[in-house]
Amino acid sequence: MADFSQIQGVPCPCGTARRAFHGVPEFPGTIHVTEISEDARLHYHQKLTETYFFLECQPDARMQLDDEIISVKQGQCIVIPPGVRHRAVGKMKVLIVVLPEFDPKDEWFD
Repeated sequence: MADFSQIQGVPCPCGTARRAFHGVPEFPGTIHVTEISEDARLHYHQKLTETYFFLECQPDARMQLDDEIISVKQGQCIVIPPGVRHRAVGKMKVLIVVLPEFDPKDEWFD
């Protein structure tokens, strides 16, 4: 069980992330609740696939996926495969499923 209210937030390129299930043998990934402060830093992963589920969004919330910028809203979900440069634009709170398990060494910036 993970209680995100009890998990310490850590800075990340997106804002502040609370990460659960790291090192749990029964689950091959990690689950994050991330609060995007305003504009996240454009980055990508070489090995990780991230699935974003938008818990809360401002009306003008968007995601940049490579050269495309799309509008997003609460209740939507997107998959970000390895190699796709991405960032959130606008304040939002997202649940992120990361497969395989999150590795901070797999955050890359141009």
